[in-house]
Amino acid sequence: MENWLTEIMNEYGYFGVFFLIALENIFPPIPSEVILTFGGFMTVDSGLTIPGVVAASTAGSVAGAIALYFLGVQLDVERLEKIIDRWGKVLRVKKEDLHRADAWFDQYGPWTVFFCRFIPLIRSLISIPAGMSNMNIWVFLGFTTAGTLIWNIVLIYLGASVGDSWETIVHRIEVYSNVVYVILAVLFVAAVIYYLIKRRGRA
Repeated sequence: MENWLTEIMNEYGYFGVFFLIALENIFPPIPSEVILTFGGFMTVDSGLTIPGVVAASTAGSVAGAIALYFLGVQLDVERLEKIIDRWGKVLRVKKEDLHRADAWFDQYGPWTVFFCRFIPLIRSLISIPAGMSNMNIWVFLGFTTAGTLIWNIVLIYLGASVGDSWETIVHRIEVYSNVVYVILAVLFVAAVIYYLIKRRGRA
């Protein structure tokens, strides 16, 4: 996949960066670290500039985030309630659980969106619950853009600073990503166990 990504960026420059980053936001398995660090390297080895790559990648990230945000809008609380009415017993989820989660996101959603932009995989998917909770679109765009801009600047400058060794940065970030995935998996399992124990206690 890395060869395919770098070929597109070599061929189409800023538009290639924009397209790939937008695609990465919609399909998280595409590695943004490869796109951004190689984009940084291209500023040394081509006519691209660091501000240009930062602008193209940030615009692509925001475009992809908006697409997922409006997907979340289509999956609003009312539609989820209908799903719970039908499948709630199977999924062991109640409407009260949905409303609590929605209320939590209403209170902490903006900062959650901001900080999740630094977490692999979650950085893209967080746009969906933001849409589901009907977060103000301008607030969403503000926090998404701020978090995305920081993430992009760091990786692009790293790619530019190490030059031909940009792949080294990619591998180190992959280690970071794998650690994050393990932590998320542990937290998910712990949350499920806690939820089941709590449900049994209520019963």
